[in-house]
Amino acid sequence: MLAIKNNIMAANAARHLSQSYDALAQSVERLSSGLRINTAKDDAAGLAVRELMRADIAVLQQGARNAQDGISLLQTAEGGMQNIDNLLVRMKQLAEQASTGTYSSAQRSIMDTEFDVLSEEITRIAGSAKFNGTSLLNSATGTIAVNFGTSSDQISVSMKNMTATGLAINTLNINTAASAQAALTTLDTAIGTATTARADFGAKMNRLSTTVEVLGIQAENLMTAESRVSDVDTATEMAAMTRNQVLAQAGVSMLAQANTMPQMALSLLR
Repeated sequence: MLAIKNNIMAANAARHLSQSYDALAQSVERLSSGLRINTAKDDAAGLAVRELMRADIAVLQQGARNAQDGISLLQTAEGGMQNIDNLLVRMKQLAEQASTGTYSSAQRSIMDTEFDVLSEEITRIAGSAKFNGTSLLNSATGTIAVNFGTSSDQISVSMKNMTATGLAINTLNINTAASAQAALTTLDTAIGTATTARADFGAKMNRLSTTVEVLGIQAENLMTAESRVSDVDTATEMAAMTRNQVLAQAGVSMLAQANTMPQMALSLLR
């Protein structure tokens, strides 16, 4: 019906143009952001799944950083232990030297002076081995939990007492051959204790290194899954955008044509 008051064709063309324009705007938003889901209305269920995955990914990545911090802590402790081991070896060498009868008491006294200084240095190193203000080698009580997930996902690092007192070498002396020979046995035990502590630190470092690798793989897999849910398929969306551009251009053209239709009715009134 040819009418003047209501231009149905123009209204219809405008409605379709609005739909095409909205679809075009959505394609532009998705391609510019790289995301298929930008707001909850795009995919409410997908948005919920994506946010849960993002939270899990963030936890895994932070857990990996926690584990790396744990490795740094253990490296600090093990570095101090390396120096303590060297000093214990030197103390045992001095004890062996003083245990023979070819040295005089005065000479053993000189050896004992170095022996005492080394013992004091061991205590100083044990007290200075700290990570973020936490002492690592001057107390055998307490643990540090390296957490990388829930409360069950953690590795505990036990503190060690590597001071002269903790190693039971603080009362040793090598002033006589007999005391030097007795010191050898105690130093053997101290070296064994220090070596065991270093081995424990090394095992924990290896375990944490494996943990970092596993957490990285888990985060990568979750990121892949999150990408499938959330990221835009650029090729598909580009094709949709091209289609929407054509529809929008056609809608503009048809709306212009529809707006001229009432003029046909006016020609009948002349």
